[in-house]
Amino acid sequence: MRVRNAARSARIAAIKADLVARLGLTEADAVSVNEIACAEACCPDRETLVLVMREGEPTRAYRIARPLETVMADDLAGVQAEDARSGFTLENSSGSARHPPKA
Repeated sequence: MRVRNAARSARIAAIKADLVARLGLTEADAVSVNEIACAEACCPDRETLVLVMREGEPTRAYRIARPLETVMADDLAGVQAEDARSGFTLENSSGSARHPPKA
């Protein structure tokens, strides 16, 4: 059981690190990765939920329709693309996130 938990923790840490880089998150921002049960008929029994919390912005939730251990780079690229459509962009090569101006 302890080995399984260590492997799961390592997997979550790797996904988080990938997302921090892909999304250009700063130390003021946070990302959460969890596996949840899905009771809806249209989704698998377990799915991965990603919460992106940027300082001063509402939390954004992204669902990956597969269990944590089967999440692939393409799934994370999908989160990145969906997040980009939400209005956040990377404006410089240092990888820091910049928020769009408020109207």
